[in-house]
Amino acid sequence: MTYDNMPASSPHTISLAQFRQLFPSSSCIGIRDDFCIMDLRYDDRLDILNHPCRFDGYLVFFCISGRLEMTINLKEFEVAENSLFINIPGNIIQITGIESSQKDQIRFLVMAMTGEFMSDLKMDIGKLIEKGMLLLDNPSFVLSQKEKDIAEEYLHLAESILGSNLMYKRECIRSMLSSVFYLAGGVIETKIMEKGAAVQDTGTERSKVVFDRFMNLVSEYHMEEHSVAFYADRLCLSPKYLSKLIKSASGRSASDWIDSYVILEAKNMLRYSDAPVKEIAARLDFPDPASFHKFFKARTGMTPTQYRRS
Repeated sequence: MTYDNMPASSPHTISLAQFRQLFPSSSCIGIRDDFCIMDLRYDDRLDILNHPCRFDGYLVFFCISGRLEMTINLKEFEVAENSLFINIPGNIIQITGIESSQKDQIRFLVMAMTGEFMSDLKMDIGKLIEKGMLLLDNPSFVLSQKEKDIAEEYLHLAESILGSNLMYKRECIRSMLSSVFYLAGGVIETKIMEKGAAVQDTGTERSKVVFDRFMNLVSEYHMEEHSVAFYADRLCLSPKYLSKLIKSASGRSASDWIDSYVILEAKNMLRYSDAPVKEIAARLDFPDPASFHKFFKARTGMTPTQYRRS
């Protein structure tokens, strides 16, 4: 993969197979191109993440040492020792700063899996995202010593399973990962409550399941489909009932979630490309630049041109 063949108008997407090819095979063990664990240290090939990109799957980074700065969906985070960072499909990530003195210190244990592998896990993803998509709003957090010890035990167990000659390794890893993500969800909720923002159990089980499916669809189709009616039709629901379920599960309206994804995409195109505003409007399926201008300003307080210059 080279920078020359990356799309100029939007963040590029990296698959798990491509991610594995970037780093020495000796640092990686896994199951085909579906799941892997990597002991990752600083390498010049990490510079690919200096460009905004999406990983087409799930990533769990555990920072053992070192420090770097990154943006996730244009929000700035510092990832330092004992930090856990979870990326879900649709996130736009970028490493924005690594001090020269930190390069030799950087070491991450990375767990990566495809969306297909994740979908086969026996777990309720809605439990992890029911309060306004917890993993979207809180993708990086610092572990306590006890939480760190537990995380390390999980990683060592996964490495032992993958490095063994046991039968049913795939099934063993899937069951273990279900536990890992429930653990992560619990840690996230604890961190939020420590900040005084208590997580409430809102929405019925039905609304949470629909919310999960809705968010997957929005992540996939937001560049060309902006109406609640489209997503309601895909879910075999009326727009009014879908809106009610999404509001119950997340506290935000369906149209608000759709608009948030469209705005995020627009901001990245404006910030990281030289594409004319007219072209960006067309890529986001607006009927004309004026419609895009009105939409963007109503939700950001700035025109597309003003945002690009800011």
